[in-house]
Amino acid sequence: MSAEIRALEPNALWNKFADLNAVPRPSKKEARVIQFMKDFGTGLGLETIEDEVGNVIIKKPATSGMEDRKTIVMQSHLDMVHQKNNDTDFDFDTQGIAMYVDGDWVRAKGTTLGADNGLGVATIMAILESTDIEHPAIEALFTIDEETGMTGAMGLKGGILSGDILLNLDTEEDDEIGVGCAGGVDVTAIRTYDQEETPEFKIGYKISVKGLQGGHSGMQIHEGLGNANKMMNRLLFDGFENFGLRISEIDGGSLRNAIPRESNAIVAIDAIHEEAFVSEMNDLANEIKVEYKTMEPDLVIVISKVETPKQIMDLGVQEGLTRALYAALNGVYRMSPDIPGLVETSNNIARVLVKDGHIKIGCLTRSSVESAKWDLANGLRATFELTGCEVEFSGDYPGWKPNMDSDILKVMVPIYKELNNGEEPHVAACHAGLECGILGTNYPDMDMISFGPNIKGAHSPDERAQISSAQKYWKFVLEILKRIPKK
Repeated sequence: MSAEIRALEPNALWNKFADLNAVPRPSKKEARVIQFMKDFGTGLGLETIEDEVGNVIIKKPATSGMEDRKTIVMQSHLDMVHQKNNDTDFDFDTQGIAMYVDGDWVRAKGTTLGADNGLGVATIMAILESTDIEHPAIEALFTIDEETGMTGAMGLKGGILSGDILLNLDTEEDDEIGVGCAGGVDVTAIRTYDQEETPEFKIGYKISVKGLQGGHSGMQIHEGLGNANKMMNRLLFDGFENFGLRISEIDGGSLRNAIPRESNAIVAIDAIHEEAFVSEMNDLANEIKVEYKTMEPDLVIVISKVETPKQIMDLGVQEGLTRALYAALNGVYRMSPDIPGLVETSNNIARVLVKDGHIKIGCLTRSSVESAKWDLANGLRATFELTGCEVEFSGDYPGWKPNMDSDILKVMVPIYKELNNGEEPHVAACHAGLECGILGTNYPDMDMISFGPNIKGAHSPDERAQISSAQKYWKFVLEILKRIPKK
């Protein structure tokens, strides 16, 4: 599999990607990939630094004749989202990614690919290793924990970098030049509840929602993809309203930045209502599948009999929970009035865990407008507090305000047009969290831009990177390096 990837063009890029993907690198468990990058830098004889939070900086002097150009920072994040299909046996803590070529795409076998942001990391590695690529002085910045808190970017202190221009290689459309992004905040609702012994006349059922595509909770939040937590709550709410269904456990979703693909619940119902309950649930499941047949053709909802759970939730808490999850906004809250087609503010109900007397609901609220971000976050807080939950805000990070007068933007747009038969690039902000906004707090004078190759299905096992796009992107990178302005 690795040999197949390494044979792709450009070889330098894909070989470094294969090297990187052999190293386990889930968010918050980056020790091995940090050491890998340090060994890479020192092995090249380059100045290599690990800062106090784990970011790695590798510095390479300008090539001959480029010493008078501005110093650039090339930046990507080391961690990757770890998602896998339910039937895939894989340990992200110990295994490298199993890749294969599928036509014009590189994919992984049942897991996320790590092209987000591994292709950016591999690009920088290839340039650092090269002996024949023209470039100005480079400060390569490899940040940690971008996907689950951006703590690497937040922890990078001022004064470590001296570059004038930052090239962030974390955009996923090859015709796009990013000049802005959304900020975000984690909204977490928790509470405890009393459990009751399940009455003898009740029987157990398991409800499973699976087969959804999932995806990036920012870039794809407007696409109409199914959210397993919202679908599950719809089924539970209906089951209670019509048959007195009682909840024992719910386990739905996983990471805040991934649209939830699966949810499972263990419930109890009156044995006397079993036939009608199964019929009603299957009818509702079919209705939901019809609603989502275009976007979610592989959606599966299974109602299966299981051993009766020993305990169920307090009735009042259950009613409050299902109503709160129904009321809590999921999806787009507001579109940008200034940039056509851009989602301004959204929320992803990413995680619902109910078990052993504890409730935990995790959301990620995003917005390119700070006041709107907090407006939606407070709306969610009010919704969950009405059910007796305690609500915490954490992981707050700022957005990146667009600078349409950027000097590096003025360099890149003509290059893109030259390389692509006069086609205009799409200069835009995105509804994802990029590290540029955070890095800009300590480096306010740094001119920043973001771009990258086509990556589809990021944050899901359907993640794939386009081979022809990587070739287009690589040529773009090399030409940009040649034309960095003079100091």
